[in-house]
Amino acid sequence: MKPIIILIISAVILSGCNSNSKVALSASSGNINNLSVVIDNNLWEGSVGDNIRSLIGASLYGLPQDEPLFTLRQMPTSIFTGFVRKNRIVLKVVKGEEAGTQFYKDSYAKPQKMVVVSGFTNSEIIDQIKENADKIISVFKFEEIKEKQRRILKSINKNNNIETVLGVTMDFPSAYRVAKEEGDFFWLRRDIQTGTINFLVYEIPLNQIRQKDNPINEVIKLRDSIGKAHIPGPLEGTYMITEEAYTPAISKTLIGERNAYETRSTWQVKNAFMAGPFLNYVIKDEQKQRFVVFEGFVFAPSVGKRDYMFELEAIAKSIKFKP
Repeated sequence: MKPIIILIISAVILSGCNSNSKVALSASSGNINNLSVVIDNNLWEGSVGDNIRSLIGASLYGLPQDEPLFTLRQMPTSIFTGFVRKNRIVLKVVKGEEAGTQFYKDSYAKPQKMVVVSGFTNSEIIDQIKENADKIISVFKFEEIKEKQRRILKSINKNNNIETVLGVTMDFPSAYRVAKEEGDFFWLRRDIQTGTINFLVYEIPLNQIRQKDNPINEVIKLRDSIGKAHIPGPLEGTYMITEEAYTPAISKTLIGERNAYETRSTWQVKNAFMAGPFLNYVIKDEQKQRFVVFEGFVFAPSVGKRDYMFELEAIAKSIKFKP
């Protein structure tokens, strides 16, 4: 009997060890796009910190005023314990170790993305930041888009005809209302304290925009024609156009697993004092020989617009095409 008893006791002990080895992670926390930067004060106040602020905390293109892509919250390594380790996105700088940039998932909370940049000297750390800045930003931004979409799902708008008419689905808050619906053109808006957040979604024939590396002129011509036809200003004869003084930036991306052009710039109302940022996606749908166009724009004088534009980007990136 003794060997059997020993085996049973051993199994219980091993079972207990295995159950304790997997510590349940608590939920991560933090405002959208708030990045915890774990770095000692002397590094933060010197050249390492300057490079983090200029590269990781660079201004978001397409806004009327300078606003950083991430709000940086610096803290010394010594206080990076307990609850403060639960932030959803973390950049940690370690001096005195081999140069490298490591990416970690769910280290102290879930979901969480942490990037650890190390080097023996300030120069090695700065080189790592410069070399990997785009990837670091991409990882953090992807995590924040997912989080914003998760929050949107808590109260989504189901009272619209977009799926029926255009054959696409997208998730957006129930606070948005239909401002205009004409055929395959939809304009939805959400009132905010200082103005409105808006998005348009519609389709155009595939031959309306030629396939080339930089179709920026065609995209601007398209959005200006839509503005003239559908987005009137406050006075008769006024309408939304692209602001000429701000150079649009265009890039390639994927939306709903389809190739798309992303354009960022600012809009204005012709012959009226109204303006703001816009974000435009022209999404190629070869199956139906068309482009589906999503455009978000914000009118919010005298306040920051980054978070509003980020909401519109999260909505656009939730687009899915029905088979």
